[in-house]
Amino acid sequence: MAVVGSARESKLESATVVRIDSTVTQALMHAPTDSSLLWDAVRVMVRLLSQASRLPGAPAIVWRNHRRLAKKRALAIQYSRGKERKAKLYQDLIAATRATVTALQHAGQCLAACATLEAEVWRGQVRHYLPLIERIITQTERRVLGGEALPAGDKLVSLFEPHADIIVKGGRDVHYGHKINLATGRSGLILDVVVEAGNPADAERFLPMLERHIARHGTPPRQAASDGGSGESGELIMVR
Repeated sequence: MAVVGSARESKLESATVVRIDSTVTQALMHAPTDSSLLWDAVRVMVRLLSQASRLPGAPAIVWRNHRRLAKKRALAIQYSRGKERKAKLYQDLIAATRATVTALQHAGQCLAACATLEAEVWRGQVRHYLPLIERIITQTERRVLGGEALPAGDKLVSLFEPHADIIVKGGRDVHYGHKINLATGRSGLILDVVVEAGNPADAERFLPMLERHIARHGTPPRQAASDGGSGESGELIMVR
């Protein structure tokens, strides 16, 4: 608001003409598949288990490394054909993931009495990742083994960018990240930015963004426009 206020004082931007539009910011992640998410989960847990064994004062921790098996199954799923074949491969991959979860939980119990800073940082990572991994396992079982069609809002699309949403633009283009609504003035200055949750329709967000503009500037804009919409003197005329 300080920048906008300065622009108004210098008469660079009057905020009486506003354009409202939406765009998508991509998250730094690979395109998600159930098998790749499970593979990500296993390799993260194996890394944590390897770290646990090297922590100062850590007791001996015995665990079985399922990384190679998980990688082989994930690759086999990618190139296999046939629903039954894929289901069997997924069962093996899920079993390897669950076994690694159990090993990580056991390691956490072994390190419960370890009061070093390194151990607490390690436990913090475990507390962060385990609930996300459980979500990945559950959604894979529901979708692949149970045949459910999960709503986009129920899907976790990245272990490393868990806040990312599934954004569909134009009915076909799929992006993973966040939808952003922008209000810009005649000068091109960005007057307002809203990071949306989920993937609301652009038309649903026009009036809320316009109301935010009025609340911020104390008066309706003389002209307002968006993709296919324009208004003047308080009137809003949608054009398709």
